[in-house]
Amino acid sequence: MTLSLKLYLFLLLGLFTVAEPTAGVAQEARVSKWPRGVTYEIFVQAFADSDNDGIGDIRGMTARLDYLKALGVEGVWLMPINPSPSYHKYDVTNYYDIHPDYGTLDDFKTFIREAHKRNIKVVMDLVLNHSSSQHPWFLEAKAKKDSPYRNYFVWAHKDDPQVQTKGKIIAGDSDNVNRWNKLDDSDYLYYSYFGGGMPDLNYDNPDLREEVFKIGRFWMSEVGVDGFRLDAARHIFPDDRAKDNHRWWVYFRNEMQKVNKEVYLVGEVWAPAEVVGPYMQGLPALFNFDMGGAIINAVNSARADSLVFKHRKIRSFYQSVNPAYVDATFLTNHDQNRIMSSVNNNIDKAKMAAALLLTLPGSPYLYYGEELGMRGKKPDEYIREPFLWDVAMKDKVRSKWISPRYSTDSTVVPASRQMADKSSLYNHYKALIQLRNNSQALSYGEVEALETGYPEVCAFVRMTEQESVLVLHNLSSQEKTVQLPSTYSVYSKVEFKNKKASVRNRLVQLPAYSSLVLSR
Repeated sequence: MTLSLKLYLFLLLGLFTVAEPTAGVAQEARVSKWPRGVTYEIFVQAFADSDNDGIGDIRGMTARLDYLKALGVEGVWLMPINPSPSYHKYDVTNYYDIHPDYGTLDDFKTFIREAHKRNIKVVMDLVLNHSSSQHPWFLEAKAKKDSPYRNYFVWAHKDDPQVQTKGKIIAGDSDNVNRWNKLDDSDYLYYSYFGGGMPDLNYDNPDLREEVFKIGRFWMSEVGVDGFRLDAARHIFPDDRAKDNHRWWVYFRNEMQKVNKEVYLVGEVWAPAEVVGPYMQGLPALFNFDMGGAIINAVNSARADSLVFKHRKIRSFYQSVNPAYVDATFLTNHDQNRIMSSVNNNIDKAKMAAALLLTLPGSPYLYYGEELGMRGKKPDEYIREPFLWDVAMKDKVRSKWISPRYSTDSTVVPASRQMADKSSLYNHYKALIQLRNNSQALSYGEVEALETGYPEVCAFVRMTEQESVLVLHNLSSQEKTVQLPSTYSVYSKVEFKNKKASVRNRLVQLPAYSSLVLSR
């Protein structure tokens, strides 16, 4: 049955069952179930400091679990927490421990237990493309050619044609065009996709592969994590070996499922949908970079007429590869300018971006502080600034790992004050998350666009066999009046609105930057 025919039958059924009232979306018990629920990305170093050393830590994060529960999130994704010489920790020196600035393994186990008590799952960043150049494996590998760790990395002689570019070896970080790096006093070079400090691991080596499986098993069976966010999943093998990349993740997933059949794996494949699709054979959840960009473009241009069609096209392609895939949607993450800065600090546009993310299909991810309107632009340090819990003089847990350039007391209202303000961005996010968590249609439903005649209005129906809702967003700075078709008259109960959006006798009034969600 086609989606359009399903929609017609839903509407027709509604017209002839008025004697049997339908429970409102907001009145139902929570129906979302992670990973289809909302997940919250945290840079631990910036989130909450428990011991006043200026660095966010695991205990500080544990003490803020009730904040996450109240917001409505059902999972957290933690950026890397392993020992590392860098602030960002994407160059790991020990895959079996916690960075001492963050705490201990016992602290992390406590965090997981407390999260699980609140029905919050825990996903940790697993950096498997490369290690740190300070990892003991690499230190021994470069010192001893006969070391068993030598083959954990990728090497070539300096005269090998594969490392020549126009007759010259190009090395170093910023100009590392062909990604081969020199060793001091050596004729050999090592391969590193992301720069000399992060040498690539050699997945043609079965011993390395088994070591990686051991790492995954440790964090699941010994520590208790629910899954992994897999960094740089596209680059396990070089770009010309894409099929090897696809096969590797099938292999990895199969091994992880031996420990936990429900293990959650979400991959970072930053590429167009046609490149992303084949990875779903092994990674059932992948970040939807295309849709994040499309939502931001729609909000900034006030043109939403193609947004639903674009989303449906991407989803249809992904479903053809893996019908059970999880569409990990998001606005921006730790590698991109923050959403508030991306909409030029316009609170109305920030609220609209959130409304689109949380009502369109997908399993949304929020970047920490997004719900407060935290700002940030590259370089990366300044999109990872400290979370603002309270006004400065009262904020006892605010991280001081960096002096903020964008998210300061003069630019961002802290969480404590936003939580007390019904019209705040925080409460906008919270209301939409609650709506979504309590709705079969918004959590799991397919999407069918409704043409309104206004390119500025994004209108669509989300539906499952149990429920359907009509969603309308006005992305423009001008009020719009939409006359609903007669078959849509069944949608009359307001489940969510802002800025005095309303409906009466199929006539929808949408003030500037307003949203309206209707059920039958």
